[in-house]
Amino acid sequence: MTERSEVQNTISAKTAIITGGAGGLGLALEAALRRRGWFTVLVDLPGPTLAALETLPDRMTCACDLTDSAAMQVLCDEIRSQRASIDMVIYNAGITWIGDFADLGDAAHRKVFDINYFAAVQMAQALQQDLRQSRGVHLAISSVAGFSPLLRRTAYAASKHALEGAFKSLRSEEKPYGVRCVIAAPSFVATNIGNPETGTDGVARPGSATDGVDYMTPQSAAEVILTGVERGRDFIPVGRIARLSALVNRLSPRLFARLMERNIGRD
Repeated sequence: MTERSEVQNTISAKTAIITGGAGGLGLALEAALRRRGWFTVLVDLPGPTLAALETLPDRMTCACDLTDSAAMQVLCDEIRSQRASIDMVIYNAGITWIGDFADLGDAAHRKVFDINYFAAVQMAQALQQDLRQSRGVHLAISSVAGFSPLLRRTAYAASKHALEGAFKSLRSEEKPYGVRCVIAAPSFVATNIGNPETGTDGVARPGSATDGVDYMTPQSAAEVILTGVERGRDFIPVGRIARLSALVNRLSPRLFARLMERNIGRD
């Protein structure tokens, strides 16, 4: 293949934007997409982690604080100007807060929502017309905590419930335009075990908790998610625990709560 052909293929390839792209699951999703021939745009906070990623012909890296609405709009305009189409947006950026509700401060509560919910839905709105033009996919990375309770994670569970409600509702609006709204719900993905980088407000990196059950690797989770998208699924429980949780919580929420309390939250 000539250099000119390689450049042309890169330009014409489908484009996926991945927020939280410098994290474990974000990078795993990106690697799996590039193996499938996609061009990827990794979006994450500015810093050495993002800067260290090697620039490849089929990848862009973009530093942006997605809670800054103006900066996010500039980012979307920049991507739009450089790509022929935007075909998938993966809303993967997220944080967690683990602790007793009595200790949850207002600032931390709002920060979790700003990143897990508002950043995602505002970006979805900014790129709505682009995905309508490509008949593309909104892919929201939720959690088991998005459809069920999760002990000592009130703010996190609330933000993921909100995220699922928004994209489930958006699904009906976008259906006439050929746009899909897919929700993936992993259980515990081992992205930052033992490295929570917890701030003074108690906010921590996702995948860093030590009280999880049956952890998956990011690579395994990414393959489950993208296979589900390719098979046309609207909701993708990711992993054995997620599948069982979805079933048990639907059939008996009380039983699910007892099982969850028995297995989660041990110090």
